[in-house]
This record gives sequence, C-alpha cells and structure tokens, in this order.
Amino acid sequence: MATDYDAPRKTDEESEDSIEELKTRRNDKNSGKVDEDEVEAAETFELPGADLSHEELTVRVLPRQADEFTCSSCFLVKHRSQIAEEKNGVLYCVDCAG
Repeated sequence: MATDYDAPRKTDEESEDSIEELKTRRNDKNSGKVDEDEVEAAETFELPGADLSHEELTVRVLPRQADEFTCSSCFLVKHRSQIAEEKNGVLYCVDCAG
C-alpha cells in the first residue's frame, strides 16, 4: 500500500464526523435560497442585444497625442513604446507584429 507523505496527518483529537452529523449540517444550510441583494443586482444587468437606443453615451475623445501612433494593422492608437516594427513608413504595434 502506497503512503502519501504529503497528506496532512490526523491526530487522535480529530474525530471524523458521523453520517448523521453531516446530513444535519447539509439540511441546515440554506443553499436553495437566493440572497435578495443578488436578485436586485440581477435586475439591473442589461442582456446582450438589449435595446439601448434610449441611452446617451458621453465620451470625451482626445486627438492622438505626440507620443502616440496608430497601428496600421489593428488601427488602435498606442503609445510609441508599443512600436514593434516599421515597414515603408508604416508602424505596427507589438501585438500585431508577432
């Protein structure tokens, strides 16, 4: 028989719970009940494809800064430290160059 030397050892003080004790603990738990706060939070979530035409989005858009560039592959504006390569005057970021 193999012995697992990494497993924690049980002492005489630790006694295993009886089946009856485990059953009563399982029955005492309120695992079937839903917390009221979770229900309220779930009602505020918007599902994908929901009609958001009544919502107004306000975002402040900044022009590209002097220390930024636009990747010619993904067209994202990134910091100049993200330049991986330049081909014929076209810049590519580290995510697209690989």
